[in-house]
Amino acid sequence: VDIVLAFDEKRDQYLWFQTGWYDDRKIRGITVYIRIKNQKIYIEEDWTEEGIANELLKENIPKQDIVLAFHDPESRKSTEFAVA
Repeated sequence: VDIVLAFDEKRDQYLWFQTGWYDDRKIRGITVYIRIKNQKIYIEEDWTEEGIANELLKENIPKQDIVLAFHDPESRKSTEFAVA
């Protein structure tokens, strides 16, 4: 199984995923998918232990610039992060 990083800077989309074969099973899965939209960082997928949002906060990115897009818009209202 290969770990792949894909950066599409033209469309501001960034992926970290796995693809390959394990025995006779095809493996593919997204670990992290981030995109930048309307000057906010949308975390679409995050299967890391620490959490990409926590890493962004350590880099002094304000919570109001981070959208936890893996939650539906209504659920985002109950987080400390941006809704959209």
